[in-house]
Amino acid sequence: MLVTSEAFPFNMELNQWLVFAFLFASILLLGQILKLVFKRVSKRSMKANIPVTASFFEAFYKSLSFISISIALWIGFKIVEIPENYSALTNTVSEILIVLSFGILIYYLVEIPAVWFEILLDRSNRSLNKMFIPVFRKTLRVFVVILIIIQVIQILSDKPITSIIAGLGIGGIAIAFAAQDTLRHFIGSFVIAGDRPFEIGERILIDGHDGPVESIGLRTTRIRTLDGHLVSIPNGELANKTIMNIAQRPNIKRTINIGVTYDTKPEKIQEGLDILKSILENHEGMDEEIPPRVFFSDLNADSLNLRVIYWYHPPSYWDFVAFSEKVNLEIIKRFNEAGIEFAFPTQTIHLAKEKNDVLTEEKP
Repeated sequence: MLVTSEAFPFNMELNQWLVFAFLFASILLLGQILKLVFKRVSKRSMKANIPVTASFFEAFYKSLSFISISIALWIGFKIVEIPENYSALTNTVSEILIVLSFGILIYYLVEIPAVWFEILLDRSNRSLNKMFIPVFRKTLRVFVVILIIIQVIQILSDKPITSIIAGLGIGGIAIAFAAQDTLRHFIGSFVIAGDRPFEIGERILIDGHDGPVESIGLRTTRIRTLDGHLVSIPNGELANKTIMNIAQRPNIKRTINIGVTYDTKPEKIQEGLDILKSILENHEGMDEEIPPRVFFSDLNADSLNLRVIYWYHPPSYWDFVAFSEKVNLEIIKRFNEAGIEFAFPTQTIHLAKEKNDVLTEEKP
């Protein structure tokens, strides 16, 4: 059977397709080799504590696969004789692939200024919060994606970029009205980064959600609650809410109200106060500027109240809980030894019957 050029796509001869296939496979192989080399160099640079160089080679090895395919197709279409009725299509596809290739590369190279900015903050010890870095990185990447889309539209429409931008400006007004909330949350991310009410990793409390901040995006901030749930809060709302930064507290305050029975003599009350003071004297985690406070504070309806206030420093929660447990056990032990009884809520009901009240029984 005779193989003619009509048997192959684009009416190309067999030898042309063999050249195309060989060229395509060679460029892909070269791309994979370079990818392995760049990946190894990136890892070694990271181990050598050269993050900028590591980010540079990481961007290349992440984008090399797509770049190799695009370059192989572009060169192949240039070398192989494409019929005129298909040349416009192949040229358009080639141009779009090249734009996407370099766009993906620039998208990953955005990591370099972000890493450099983070290193600059570490060296200068400036007060600017590192939480701005993720917002900065994502903003640059969004900008790169927009430029890629504009360039692809320019290739497909064959119109000047200025005309496309003007058209996008007119359409952007309508989009802005439809995406007011998204824009508000986007601006809110910069407000949070500039105001710095918290940092990534710090534990905060907002609207009943208690946990560390995991990430700050262009639209939402994610909090991992103490029971493991991931909560996303829009930045526009977060910027207008009251935020309690638990991680920034200098200490943990505890207030204990101990009720003793009303038949406790004043001498025993004083003994109880002395016991509480001795338990907390120079206690673990005490700050000398705020020593513990012990008072006979109230005459409650069902008890005499002894109030204890102490502060634990530094604010390590689990150490605080362990210390509080020791204090509780020591209070119970010492009060029992001293014969001081704890009060519990009681209610006495007096039933009175007037003399003239006569109980009568109705008979049918």
